[in-house]
Order: sequence, then C-alpha cells, then structure tokens
Amino acid sequence: MRTQKISISIALLIALSLSIACSRHPSDDTMAKDIQNKIAADPDTKDSQVNVTANQGKVTVTGQVKTTAAQQKVEQIAKDEPGETGVDDQTAVQPDASAAPAPAQAMAPPPPPPAPKPQPIVVPSGTMLTVRVGQALSSKTSQSGQTFLATLAQPVSVGGMRAIPSGATLSGTVVTAKAKGKIKGEGELTLQLTSVTVKGQTYPIQTAVLENTTKGKGKRTAATTGGGAAGGALIGGIAGGGKGAGIGALVGAGAGLVGGALTGNQQIEIPAESALSFRMSAPLTLPPPSQ
Repeated sequence: MRTQKISISIALLIALSLSIACSRHPSDDTMAKDIQNKIAADPDTKDSQVNVTANQGKVTVTGQVKTTAAQQKVEQIAKDEPGETGVDDQTAVQPDASAAPAPAQAMAPPPPPPAPKPQPIVVPSGTMLTVRVGQALSSKTSQSGQTFLATLAQPVSVGGMRAIPSGATLSGTVVTAKAKGKIKGEGELTLQLTSVTVKGQTYPIQTAVLENTTKGKGKRTAATTGGGAAGGALIGGIAGGGKGAGIGALVGAGAGLVGGALTGNQQIEIPAESALSFRMSAPLTLPPPSQ
C-alpha cells in the first residue's frame, strides 16, 4: 500500500513539472506578436513593412525593409525572442526612391534626308552637232546606205553640265550618193547622223538630212532637209587646192550645210577630217552624270 502511494506521488510530480515547463514556453502566436511589436518599436526597424509568423518555435519574417541595416536588425530581433528555434528571413530591401533615375538614353538624331536623285540629261532638239568625218565621202564613190564615222569637234553642254564630250564617236549614213553626169544631170550627196557613243554606251540619234548638189557647169547648192539654214560657207577641200586644203574649217553662218567642193568633173568631194554640222531633229536622253 505504501509503495502504491509513492508511485502516485512520483507521477503527480512529473505531471506538475511538465505543466510548469509548458506554461513557461510561449505559444507561436505570442512569439510572433512579441517580435512584431519589437520591430515596430525599434528606431532602426519601425518603418519596415514586415509580417511575422511562428510555427513550433520557427519564426518566419516576410515583407520589405528600407535598408540592409534594418534587415539585419529585424533578423536579430527574431533570433533574440525566447523560445525561438530558428529564423527564416524572407524580407527584401526596398529600392532607394531618392536615388537619381538613370539618365534616359539620348534619342538618336533623325537620319539626314536622302540626296536628291540625279536627273537624266536631255539634249534638246535643235542642238547643233559639229563633227569631223573620219573618211572621205564623194558623190561619185560613196554608196547610198553606206555608214561613216565621225568625232565630235565641239562638246555639247546642257544646263552647265557636260552632256557629250569632245571626241565622242558618232555614226552616220550616206542617205543619197549620186554622181553627176558628164553632160547633164546633177551630183548629189546627202548625209545624216544616226548614233553617238558616250562613256562606252551607244545611243540612237536623229538629225536633219544634209544635202549638197551640183548642177550644170559647176553651179552648187547646199541645204538642210528637215531644218537648218541654207547658204553660208561650204567646207571641205577646195577645188584644185589639194586634199588638205580647207580641212578643219568650221561651219559659219550656214550651220547645217554639207561641206564640199567640186572636182574637175563636177563631183562633190568631202575629204577626211572635214568639219560638218548637223542639227538634231529629236531630243536625246542621257543618264545622269554620276552614271
């Protein structure tokens, strides 16, 4: 009986000890509330926006603090709480609102306007082309449809820009070549330019037909069919003056005339290197100077 009473007393003492221990260990809610109050009261952490929870003594702190120092102080307050078994600090430091914002990236200047597109050069109708023929032409020896070559003796400019340089190659056609008879009839030689080559590119052109005729005993006429002035100086070799006589003379007031001279049998002869002028009867379009 005595032994039974001793056992009961020991059990009561153990229960009482456990009850006292439990009463001394704060609850999770009490711990969380106490830490929250201490954070709100501390001068270093009072402006922090945090939330404190506890679970079986483990404290979790979430929210935002203003500085790293305040973050460290919050964690230390939680660790100093009686009954704490661990601290999980999930707070974040707020960005500094007083810091100067990053300078905005300077806007790139707008691109410059595109350069104006070069315009083609148009050589107008009526332009005179003064050329030197590259071969001798004759009403007696030349054939209708025959091609001849010439070079530009004077450059052609349009609007202050060089359109066709001196020395450019031109092609022409003998439109009509008719030898004069010994007794009657007339000699006739008509020419026309058909193309010009500029910077390696050949362009078709249209010019008035130049006509030179001889009748009777040495009577000569000269005209430009399709435009141009009649009369004026004839150019080319001079009768009896030799092959080179008069070569290189340019057309005078009668621009557009075929240069020529009568030979002893009244034929029209135009020596090589003679200067002739042709009037363009249609405009010529050339690429811009940069092309």
